[in-house]
Amino acid sequence: MAALDLEEQEQLSSIKAWWNAWGNLITWGVIAVSASLIGVQAWNWYNRDQAVKASVVFDALQEAAQTGDLKKTREAAGELTSRYGASQYASMGALISAKLHGEGGDTKTARAELEWVRANAPDDMLRDLARLRLAYVLLEEQSFDDAEKMLDGKVAPTLEARFLEARGDILLMRDKRDDARAAYQSALAKIDDMAKADATGGSATGYRNVIEIKLDAVGGKQ
Repeated sequence: MAALDLEEQEQLSSIKAWWNAWGNLITWGVIAVSASLIGVQAWNWYNRDQAVKASVVFDALQEAAQTGDLKKTREAAGELTSRYGASQYASMGALISAKLHGEGGDTKTARAELEWVRANAPDDMLRDLARLRLAYVLLEEQSFDDAEKMLDGKVAPTLEARFLEARGDILLMRDKRDDARAAYQSALAKIDDMAKADATGGSATGYRNVIEIKLDAVGGKQ
């Protein structure tokens, strides 16, 4: 029994020695891991909180846009981009504001909104959509070279047909009818490819008809 007690004492002494050597390191490691977990949870909470606040501003922007209130729409878009710029709400709000101002003839504000989305949107699709709309704003200003350049480069597959259509519209405005016809034909081919790949059937029929009308206006298929 005494031997057992001695053995236990030796084990206890070994544990104490090991703890004296490594205890502080382990303790700080646990603290560091805990702090990291708390930090992640706090960051997630912050992001959720920011998203909720951004959604409230975005809802107000949509209401203002629906009533055609340019001032409130512009102010809401400004709040989204300045305070919640990393969220998709900011990019979508800027796109809506740009559309409304463009339709109202304020191309300067529309361009500024779209340039912000192009530079800051969190995903490629929104940036590509901004480029597409910028091309039309530049087309309206008859900045044809800049409008065409806006369409250069890689684009999301779902927007390829619209980019080709826009290029055709620009070429037509430049009186390059043959090149415009080729662009419209390519747009139709993209629409058909997407319809086959997605098995959407007639869901793209309306958009396809628009391109066909434009193609007919430049002489149809040849």
